[in-house]
Amino acid sequence: MLTSKISKVGKVVICGAKGVGKTAILEQLIYGNVSIDSELHSTIEDTYVASVDTGKGSRDMLRIYDTAGLQGNVQLPRHYLLYPDAFILVYDPSDPASLDMLAGIKSDIDKYKEKKEMIIIVIANMRSRQVRATGPTPINAPTGGGTIPSSPNGNHYNNGNNQINNTDLIESNLNRANNWCARERIKHYAVNAMERASLYEPFIQLAIRLYPTQTKSTFPQLRQLTQKTSKVDNS
Repeated sequence: MLTSKISKVGKVVICGAKGVGKTAILEQLIYGNVSIDSELHSTIEDTYVASVDTGKGSRDMLRIYDTAGLQGNVQLPRHYLLYPDAFILVYDPSDPASLDMLAGIKSDIDKYKEKKEMIIIVIANMRSRQVRATGPTPINAPTGGGTIPSSPNGNHYNNGNNQINNTDLIESNLNRANNWCARERIKHYAVNAMERASLYEPFIQLAIRLYPTQTKSTFPQLRQLTQKTSKVDNS
């Protein structure tokens, strides 16, 4: 709703391997201007602001920090690990290495989060036109293997058996991601950066988790005690 009041601002870092579509996801989510022919340059560092309506009568603001894609053994710079309220880890299900990289990122997050609980979600970007996106929900799949080279815009060069192998590879990586996320107790979503509607659910759920609805106590005595405590603290 356009009339909703903006109440809070959450700091979110989106990260992952180079070329998995982090910037495309944000550009599509916020502006809806990404197509299969869009030319997106490699990100060094950028910031996006998203106003999310979670249905609570107010809009929650997410300040999302888009980071440079990681390659090889390069780690996420330490300063990104110190201030966020949440992390979005993105991978390409047709690229096993981009999925394997997430475990290292998660380990670094755990190392620097101190005692506070850190909200993390994982997003599989189903960018290939050969694969039909099924929406932002986890997908169970059998195991498989192999690697497929990809073009700069995320479309895979497939023909004949290669297309079948690519599908098996994607299903295998989605299954691996589901298993890992279940062990780590992380929400896992499959989206397609070319389909804006598929992007809403992960970000709405992230905002809800960052800013849960405050429920009022049903016990009048408890409410009175809370009010008195508040007055004492402010006096």
